[in-house]
Amino acid sequence: MAESSSQKMTVTQLTIITAVNMMGSGIIMLPSKLAQVGTESVLSWLVTLGGALCLSYGFARCGMFSENTSNGMGGYAEYAFGKNGNFMANFTYALSLVIANVAIGVSAVGYGAVCLGIELNAVQTSLATMALVVITTLANFWGPSITGKIGSVTVWGVIIPVVLISVVGWFFFSGHKYAAAWNPHNMSFGKAIGSSIPITLWAFLGLESAAANGDAVENPQKNVPIAILSGTIVAGIIYIASTNVMAGIVDNKDLVTSTAPFGLAFATMFHSAMAGKIVMALMTLACIGSLLGWQFTVAEVFRSSANAGYFPAVFKKLNKHDAPVAGMTILMIVQLILSLMTMSPNLNEQFNQLVNIAVITNLVPYVLCMAAVKIIQIRAGQTDSKAKTANAIAFVAGLYSLYSMYACGAESMLIGAIIAFFGWTVWGFIAHNFMPLGKESK
Repeated sequence: MAESSSQKMTVTQLTIITAVNMMGSGIIMLPSKLAQVGTESVLSWLVTLGGALCLSYGFARCGMFSENTSNGMGGYAEYAFGKNGNFMANFTYALSLVIANVAIGVSAVGYGAVCLGIELNAVQTSLATMALVVITTLANFWGPSITGKIGSVTVWGVIIPVVLISVVGWFFFSGHKYAAAWNPHNMSFGKAIGSSIPITLWAFLGLESAAANGDAVENPQKNVPIAILSGTIVAGIIYIASTNVMAGIVDNKDLVTSTAPFGLAFATMFHSAMAGKIVMALMTLACIGSLLGWQFTVAEVFRSSANAGYFPAVFKKLNKHDAPVAGMTILMIVQLILSLMTMSPNLNEQFNQLVNIAVITNLVPYVLCMAAVKIIQIRAGQTDSKAKTANAIAFVAGLYSLYSMYACGAESMLIGAIIAFFGWTVWGFIAHNFMPLGKESK
């Protein structure tokens, strides 16, 4: 029986879900990274918000008109690039999530260390991150039900402080302090904007998941684009407000070196170390809860790709609790290796390196999907002016994605390119499972 309209979400409910999905642990290190540029980084936010809106609309059109939704972004990419595009989208997306998990772990360690008053060197930071990776992986061996419940609660440890400072923080805001931090490191205009793009885009990663709720909302052709665009705008306003108000509360030199910037801001606002510690504790728990959920999500991404024949069959195996334990263990080992490979004397530097690589690999499926928007609409019989407008927006979103790759820097681009070419190498060895080889030679 079809779901009645009374049981479906309204556009307002879907908008809220979309915004909350984006507002995870990705924001908690943003102020320190943006402080390396100065308050001029607000211009990067505007560029990124525009790009994110274009991407959101492109994914909304994909979600509404694609008949190949069972394999996520890979299903969209397949329209334009065949099975190879499907594989590459899933391959790079899956690896980006693995890298992002380590970045979330580093964030949790940074906040937790400051909250407990502990100073960690590079080796200790990596060891603490590795311990967190192991704990959150093992905790998922008993299935997804507990993980989901924990994550739905701990996410508010990020949302509440971020929304609170976005509103209350303006009462403690100093325009003089904000103006003094405009370009404290004397960067050129182009470098200042470009260097902030990766970290601001990092905050919006996950926007593509909103299109998956199309079947659960009333009048999806009208309401899905509205909800996704509105949710992205809401998240963007909160991001811009929270990070910029902090730049008028905390001195730039302190913000740059902080590994727990939101805690520092609350401690400064209320002249209370305890207020800062409470926020740091909330955000540490939120990061751990987020990492707990993402460990299962990443394993599920690998499992669905394994079911499609793209990844080894070992990722398909489930235990009695329906948890892909073998896949989780392999991914845990990869994350432990990444923690060691990205070890840096400065926690912020390690976080930045991980973020840049995660963003680059996540942008590969974005580019593939935006390139597929036109053919998805044509296959669905959508050739009117609205479809042509969507094609133009998707093209702009593709250009923005390419610019964001460039903005991540030469080293991250090199690593991203190696990952992509490795993906094509892997594809060459499994392509025979998906393509007709024609007549056998006699």
